[in-house]
Amino acid sequence: MLQALVKSSADPGPQAAGWVQTMASHKLLVPPPKALLKPLSIPKRLLLGPGPSNLAPRIMSAGGMQIIGPMDKEMYQIMDEIKEGIQYMFQTRNPLTLVITGSGHCALEAALVNVLEPGDSFLVGVNGIWGQRAMDVGERMGARVHPMTKDPGGHYTLQEVEEGLAQHKPVLLFLTHGESSTGVLQPLDGFGELCHRYKCLLLVDSVASLGGTPLYMDQQGIDILYSGSQKVLNAPPGTSFISFSDKAKKKMYSRKTKPFSFYLDIKWLANFWGCDDQPRMYHHTIPVISLYGLRESLALIAEQGLENSWRQHREATAYLHRRLQALGLQLFVKDPALRLPTVTAVAVPAGYDWRDIVSYVLDHFDIQIIGGLGPSTGKVLRIGLLGRNATRENVDRVTEALGAALQHCPKKKL
Repeated sequence: MLQALVKSSADPGPQAAGWVQTMASHKLLVPPPKALLKPLSIPKRLLLGPGPSNLAPRIMSAGGMQIIGPMDKEMYQIMDEIKEGIQYMFQTRNPLTLVITGSGHCALEAALVNVLEPGDSFLVGVNGIWGQRAMDVGERMGARVHPMTKDPGGHYTLQEVEEGLAQHKPVLLFLTHGESSTGVLQPLDGFGELCHRYKCLLLVDSVASLGGTPLYMDQQGIDILYSGSQKVLNAPPGTSFISFSDKAKKKMYSRKTKPFSFYLDIKWLANFWGCDDQPRMYHHTIPVISLYGLRESLALIAEQGLENSWRQHREATAYLHRRLQALGLQLFVKDPALRLPTVTAVAVPAGYDWRDIVSYVLDHFDIQIIGGLGPSTGKVLRIGLLGRNATRENVDRVTEALGAALQHCPKKKL
């Protein structure tokens, strides 16, 4: 009997034998990677760059929960709670408020691909890398892009913007509220009203500012506002969120051409996120685990209170500025009113290579700070105090590390 069983298992029959032969018709050329046969190892590191930021324990715990279906009723409930949290963060009552599966950069593309059509006039404030990116995306879509270019560290006045509106008659103006590449905080009061007088929509990037400084979407007349998960919210990177005013919705829903991207088509996404009165339809598989973390990060801000979060960042960053100046370092943004409370840009001290300073702080203190980005590359060091990382203790740690770096890093002769 045992011999019969062995023979049976060794002789799978003609159909099975053909299947086995097909599956084994080629030898594997690539062996299993040796690195993947080892345990995952992650260094313990204090992230004090411009993002991402360290995750709160509650958010890490959410990442360990079991996944559920993206269209389960329980998932829809989580999505609805996330939408309410975004409306609180943005201070908006816009029904058309939802999450984008992608970073803040993806939310920027979602805004532009849905609002702009080929030939539309697009006015862009370019005072750092995010204005550069907005200009690039607009050009790829065939819009008539008109940059208002400033040197790194610059900002825009109402008068300057009005001149651009009058000259170019755009359908959309882009401004970055918190320019993380330079540490500039762009004033927003009055810009929405000004845009609307010229029949223009106002699009604002708040990725680096949201939760760290006052922002009032409805009261400031912002038509499209987006942000990301990985900065003040201390959530995993990879999700962003966006909200559209009724004016913006009207422009999108009356367009003559379909958006170039199906994945970022707001009509589809609005339905999937329950922003209309139609039954929800599948669009794409959302990152369920990441949304657990985003939900918990919004809950933490709701429990703390937005005004308390703003105060926390203002006080921690003011303390950071004092400590940096005591080291003899120069803040890149000269006007205190225009300094971003979440990301501080420090002029690279004369004679030093910024890479030496960044490497020393990381290698000797396990603290990550970052150099410049885009137009600020080589000009600044960037220190982020984001969410739970915005504490006096962390300021003391990073300034101690910087002091040591200034003592030990090689200095060029001038």
